[in-house]
Amino acid sequence: MLMPNKVKHRKVMKGKRSGIATSCNSIDFGEFALKAQECGWINSRQIEAARVAIMRAVKRGGRMWIRIFPDKPITKKPLEVRMGKGKGAVDQWVCVIKPGRILFELGDVDRDIAKEAFRLASHKLPLKTKFIGKGDELK
Repeated sequence: MLMPNKVKHRKVMKGKRSGIATSCNSIDFGEFALKAQECGWINSRQIEAARVAIMRAVKRGGRMWIRIFPDKPITKKPLEVRMGKGKGAVDQWVCVIKPGRILFELGDVDRDIAKEAFRLASHKLPLKTKFIGKGDELK
């Protein structure tokens, strides 16, 4: 699972998820990409599941870049615990996603293979995504 080695603050507030992505919103490394269409959180397990789905679809041919990293801690209190007594322990790590953010990139593969790989990966993610190519990103 992806998680940071060290963070400045062990527990953080929820924050806002509104707006559009201003960084990581263009294809920089590969030829094809999976782009987010809505706001949400993606946790480290979902990133790993999507990564495995993509690598199985391309049969380890080509190159893949993961453009997101889960660096936000989400806390949760144990079951059947009364209210109060402070914030719960860190349960999972998530990445805040805004519309327009590039999630994964693929290079050195055929367009049809890349499209099928990203279709399989999108079923593992909790938000709407879109397949784009190198020239399609401005649309």
